[in-house]
Amino acid sequence: MQVYTGKPPGGVPEKNQGMRVVLDMSEGLQGHNITCDNFFTSYRLGVELQKRKLTMVGTIRKNKPELPSEFLKMQGRTVHSSKFAFSENATVVSYCPKKNKNVLVMSTMHKDASLSAREDIKPQIILDYNSTKGGVDNLDKVTATYSCQRMTARWPLVIFYNIVDVSAYNAYVLWTEINQQWNGGKLYRRRLFLEELGKALITPKIQRRVRPPRSTAAASAVQKIQADHQHMPPINQKWIQWIQAVARNGKDASSAPLDKTVKQAPLV
Repeated sequence: MQVYTGKPPGGVPEKNQGMRVVLDMSEGLQGHNITCDNFFTSYRLGVELQKRKLTMVGTIRKNKPELPSEFLKMQGRTVHSSKFAFSENATVVSYCPKKNKNVLVMSTMHKDASLSAREDIKPQIILDYNSTKGGVDNLDKVTATYSCQRMTARWPLVIFYNIVDVSAYNAYVLWTEINQQWNGGKLYRRRLFLEELGKALITPKIQRRVRPPRSTAAASAVQKIQADHQHMPPINQKWIQWIQAVARNGKDASSAPLDKTVKQAPLV
């Protein structure tokens, strides 16, 4: 995650900012495809990603010098027609969804001129782009459903709230991938996970609390948690060892030691 704080102190706009952001955010990844919009997509970016064993699919702006001039001419183009251009590293398609409308997509993953059997005869490149785009919008949507954000005039707090929301969602994805049967069949698994996560984060603080809260209800809740703590099962040492291995060596999450004890509650 990177925070954009505007132009540098000198006031000079950064060149190739989109490319720099993608390369920074994909550092350490291999064997994946990156879908991006026309702010980021360029031939140079596609080549750099290929060096990292990554592919790219994205819409591309009409002013890019690498585009053939024939791709920009829409006069006389048939609706639902496509034009393809190929190079050693990339494929570009120009698709006409309706009169005088031009959709340009570049891909380093596709190597042929495949067309769909649909009525609109969309190229496979565009279908793959449509099926994988919108990841950022979807993340904003799911984090907004259950969010810790509160009204504040302090921008560092806004960033902190967002980091917590995104981190909690990432933790949920990892947990459900490792424990696919956890609360299986329930439509509100994420809410249950966040409840367990929240309890796990605050319980150690409550257990160490000496003075009870002034509110009767709050004091009762604290006393219950402190009483339950005396009957908690011992910590699973296998999980501790696995967490340390992940932090130290980047061990694959699929190697986690699953057992009945672990499945009772999420890992935090």
